[in-house]
Amino acid sequence: MAGIGGRSILSLLLLILLSFSMPSFSIAYRPGDIVPMSKMGLYHSMKTDWHDMIGRHCPIFAVNREVLVPIAKPMGYTGADAYKISFQVGREKFLIPWLYLINRKSSEVPMIDVHLRYSGSDLHGVTAKVVDMPHHYVEIHPDIRKQFWDPQNWPKHVLVRYTWVEQSEIDVTSGFYVLFGSGLTLSFILSIYVLQSSRDKFARFVMERVAESNMPAGGVAKVE
Repeated sequence: MAGIGGRSILSLLLLILLSFSMPSFSIAYRPGDIVPMSKMGLYHSMKTDWHDMIGRHCPIFAVNREVLVPIAKPMGYTGADAYKISFQVGREKFLIPWLYLINRKSSEVPMIDVHLRYSGSDLHGVTAKVVDMPHHYVEIHPDIRKQFWDPQNWPKHVLVRYTWVEQSEIDVTSGFYVLFGSGLTLSFILSIYVLQSSRDKFARFVMERVAESNMPAGGVAKVE
């Protein structure tokens, strides 16, 4: 029985270690895949629902590019308050917090600069900020400035720049946590195994002592 229990514990240990080391393929991307994205607007304390963006406005996995994203006129818009926008990126739904687009205390046309971190086929995180649109772009497309600041011209079109940053396949921090968790689990299971083995030895010791105490004088007792 002790041998069966030992094999069961070792099998459990193997399964746990495999669960730590097995990668997840459920949300893997391939270069050129569309990374789904949705947006939400906020004006005068009124939020819109999340709206899925069409493919040509979304990031393309591992491909740097720029797109013009249309921004619909919010309900009750007067221009007196700031208009903000938020995004969810990828099937992982990485959240980009509120970004000021209109009335952001700048006379320049805004551009959203999005950085996406990835390694292999995994998207690890997204950050974004609003910056001034580069002057050379405004010079090439002079109508953008006029249309953006025209209060009657809707939808607005905002330039979004997607920049992909590849990270090393070796994630030191994540690897440390995996190794620490695996070591902790190994120690716990080995402790149980040692305690079980010690209990079996103690039970055998007690049986031997009991047998010796019941042994008739001059007799020989055998313990199986």
